[in-house]
Formats: sequence, structure tokens, C-alpha cells
Amino acid sequence: MSGTGAQRLRGAGPLVGILLVIAAGACFSALDTTTKWVSASLPLLMALWCRYFFQSLATTAVVLPTRGWQVWRTRRLAWQLVRGLLLLTSSLLAFISLRYLPVGEFTAIVMITPLVVTLLAATLLKEHVSGLRWLLVAGGFAGTVIIIRPGGASFGWTSLLPLALVASNASFQVLTSKLARTEDPVTMHMYTGWTGTIVASLALPFVWVTVTDPWVWAGLAFMGLMGTVGHFLLILAYYRAPAATLTPYLYSQIAFAMLGGFLVFSHVPDHLSMAGIVMIAVCGAAGAWLTVRERRGPRAAAS
Repeated sequence: MSGTGAQRLRGAGPLVGILLVIAAGACFSALDTTTKWVSASLPLLMALWCRYFFQSLATTAVVLPTRGWQVWRTRRLAWQLVRGLLLLTSSLLAFISLRYLPVGEFTAIVMITPLVVTLLAATLLKEHVSGLRWLLVAGGFAGTVIIIRPGGASFGWTSLLPLALVASNASFQVLTSKLARTEDPVTMHMYTGWTGTIVASLALPFVWVTVTDPWVWAGLAFMGLMGTVGHFLLILAYYRAPAATLTPYLYSQIAFAMLGGFLVFSHVPDHLSMAGIVMIAVCGAAGAWLTVRERRGPRAAAS
């Protein structure tokens, strides 16, 4: 490849990465919307097993022929399994939450996860967090409170489920960041998928029901497809551009989720919920942008 061609490819890398991460957000929103629709007809654990099984099967079919059995080699088997269990817990909480909450509001609450990761990084990893980032974390939590509205007529224990999901998802991300220093991302992805599939299979005989509606089977297959494609696009996005550059664009998933909720369930968030959603999106995206700026500062000073 010529020097000009290589420069053009590198220059397009971040832009392509941004487009890929937005497409991944659309896939995950389609997954969540379909999950809410399918879960109305099936036991949650059965739907969860189908989601993991279809995704794990598709991923293995793509990875194994090119990587072989070497892809299973890991130096942190115990932590790989813990990571898989954390994501399974997050998925189960997501399935339960989507049964009771609109897709848009659910997605917005889950999107405070990066802000919670900032909180964990400061308290557990002893990383420095600026005052402005603390303010953005507080803004994101305020947006969440506006959506949940403790003490309101619609508030119940189900409103707290997304917060438990955020806690497990944040722990999953912190563990992922530590494992990624020594482990192959594809290996991590394989262990995560099959850990969830095997554990969910233990409950399958107790919850299995006969499905006669072909549209439900189509929905289950679509869930697996969207999960697989979404994660694949995310991997490609992170190959093209650093995570700090891409993170602000993850919040486009909120818009896709609101669109899916409107098209499938005719749901439009009320004014207060919309205000909370906007607060979470703005604070989260601003926090990601500030992280990029703070990381570039020391490098610029060093150079």
C-alpha cells in the first residue's frame, strides 16, 4: 500500500470506528426491543438461554475455523468465569427490567454505567477524578432519579432493577479492563458467551415451554443475531479507534431505543423522563469527552 493510501486509511479509522459504534448501538437497541416483545410470550430464563445460545453458536462458528482450539487458552480461567457470570447477571436483570420498563428509559438508566465506572475507578483503583467529572457523575445520577422518581405513583421495586444492572455491569467493565491487559479479547468473548449459555442451560429443563408461534422463534433468532452483530461491530470499532474516542457515541443507543419503543410499543417518554434521559446523555458524553481531554493533556506535556 502506498504512503498516501495508508495515511488515508488511518485518517478514516476514527470516523469508521464512530460509524461502527453507532451501528452497534442500533443493534443493541433492536436486541432490547425484541427482548421486551419476546419476554411477554416466554419465560424469562428460556428467552435468556436462547439469546446466549444463538450468540455463542454464531460466534464460535466464525471464530473456531480461523483461530482453532488455541482461542480457549487463558491464564485467568477463574476470572474469565467470574466475568461471564457478571454479564449473565446483567443480562438477567436487563430481561427482568425490560418486562416492566419502557425501552428508552431502561437504556438511559443503563447508560450511567460509564459514570459508575468513574466512581469505582476513584474509590477502588484510586484513580484521580477531577471536580468537573464528579459534577457530571452527579448530573447523571440526578437524571436517573428523575426517570425513576422515588415516591412517585409509578415507583416500585422494579424501578430499582436497572440500578442493580448498572452495578453488575460496572463491575463487569472494571474486570474487563483488568483482564484486557493480558488476555485475548476474542478469548474473553468466547468464555463470556459460553459461560452464560452453560449456566442458563441448568435452569432450562424447569422453564422450557413449547413454542408454536413462528414469529416468536424468529424473534429469538433475531435476538441472537443482533447480539452477535452488535458485539462484532463493537470489536471492529475499537480496532479502528480508541475507546475514549468512541464512548461519547455509545449514547446514540438511547435514541435508537426510544425509536424502537415508539415503533413497537407506541411509547413516548413523558416530559420528566425526557429531561432525565437528556441529562444522562449529556453528562455521559461530556464525561467521556473530558476523559479524552485529560488523558491527552499529560501526553502533550510530555512531548
